[in-house]
Amino acid sequence: MKKALVLLLCLVMTLTSVFAQGASEPKADEPITLEFWTHEDSARQVLEERYIEEFKQLHPNVTVNVTRQSAEKLRELIQTAFASGEGPSFFNLPIENEFQYIEAGRVAPADYKTLGFKDAKDLLANYQDGMIDAVYYDGDVYGLPLELTNWSIFLNKKVFRDAGLDPEKDYPKTWEEMKEVSKKIVIRDGDIITRRGFDFRYSYELTYFIPMVEQLGGSLSEKDGCVNKEAWVKALTFMKEWGPQGENLGNPTLTAARKLFNKDNNDIAMCNTGLYQEARILSDNAAFYNSGEWMVVPYPVFEDAVKDVAGCYYGHFYMVNADKPKAEQQMAWELIKYFLLTEGHAEEYLTQVGLIQPTKALMEGATYAAQPYSEVFKNDFARSHIVYYGKGATEIQSAINSAIKQVMLQGTDPSVAYDALQKNVLEILAD
Repeated sequence: MKKALVLLLCLVMTLTSVFAQGASEPKADEPITLEFWTHEDSARQVLEERYIEEFKQLHPNVTVNVTRQSAEKLRELIQTAFASGEGPSFFNLPIENEFQYIEAGRVAPADYKTLGFKDAKDLLANYQDGMIDAVYYDGDVYGLPLELTNWSIFLNKKVFRDAGLDPEKDYPKTWEEMKEVSKKIVIRDGDIITRRGFDFRYSYELTYFIPMVEQLGGSLSEKDGCVNKEAWVKALTFMKEWGPQGENLGNPTLTAARKLFNKDNNDIAMCNTGLYQEARILSDNAAFYNSGEWMVVPYPVFEDAVKDVAGCYYGHFYMVNADKPKAEQQMAWELIKYFLLTEGHAEEYLTQVGLIQPTKALMEGATYAAQPYSEVFKNDFARSHIVYYGKGATEIQSAINSAIKQVMLQGTDPSVAYDALQKNVLEILAD
């Protein structure tokens, strides 16, 4: 009887071991469907569609369904999906929108073995120091960077010359110069602007506006909100003077400057955007790209800046849904690995799409150095930091955007707008 009991126990333990292995080690031919959600980018779509087809040849049991949406729509879709207990197999968002999913335990730590690394330390060593620290949390890495992006200033030389300016000498180094140069370039039909010198990336205030505040000695703190009222009021005053309540040089209701820039139609002289814009110019308007009539210049600072800060850099990271079955998670990491870590792919993302994956091999290599104006972006990286991605990042960005619109479009006193903003931000942080 005892012998039979021992045999039965051994059998149970063996079966348990087999089932356990089956749960963590999917069969090679097990059908798996991956739902991949990402933001729209026509150049990247072409590249990734090729990668997906190549991947499916290597893994014929895998189906990949891709959902592409605008960046803002994607953020809303993912938030809604996770709130209802659903969501894609893997996705990407800007880190200021993604970090909440790490903190909430909704995304899985990296599958180091699948990705080809020993552990988190080994993975981090593959990237430039500090550049992906935002996804390193409690000893694990929770995403791989599709891109790490900073913004400098793209400039159309022809528009400068049409306004009687020398682009090589007269490009603005300070925000005050940006205003004066734009006053010389702007064309209006009554109060309607038909040509702008420059305009901001409204709705991305954490990326462009916070550095302006920091240049003046202020900051955004997860503990104290909008620190240094004087700096914030001065930055808001600049925005008020920029808008229709001031010099009428631009405003949030107009077509985004970066979307007009590629058309080369005399509507815009400058915009702030990333190195990826180069690939989009080439795709949208090859004649303009090859004309030599555009250039990239450094991010401006205020004349009385107390800190030299360029625009913040941000990352889009591929993350895997922790609620999905282990086999699906592992295959998602396999596809992410194929996208990002296959030899030559980082160079293709850079040269064909203009996306920087901040591996040491890429950023210290010849391909990056050969990109037009890469040195400008590299120098601006050196005087910048990652965008605020802490508590309430999405809501705080919306609150800052509202404050800017109030001073620009409604004529609200910047001091009053600051007081309301600070109250709002502190409530967001306390929630």
